[in-house]
Amino acid sequence: MRPEVQVFVAAGPLPDGDASEEEIDRRVQQLEAISKPVTGEEARALVSCFGPDDCYGVAWTLLHLIETGPNPVLTTDPGPDANEWHQRLHNRAVNGGLIHWT
Repeated sequence: MRPEVQVFVAAGPLPDGDASEEEIDRRVQQLEAISKPVTGEEARALVSCFGPDDCYGVAWTLLHLIETGPNPVLTTDPGPDANEWHQRLHNRAVNGGLIHWT
């Protein structure tokens, strides 16, 4: 796994909307340091970095970065209690025909 991905993952989940502007900017810079595409290992590690909300759109950037890797990352339904971003990743894979859902 590339160092820039390790740094982002080590920083933990994205903060919520109550985080300071500096904290959000720091996470954005970390995320922008990761070049595309990501590997399967990196994509699986990045999935753990979604926070409780969209973090002013940063979660969408993370989702799109994850999707540059080998898809799908989440091959089973994450369940109704899962983070909304895990559900969204899974649903996008189903809707894109990457996972056959019965």
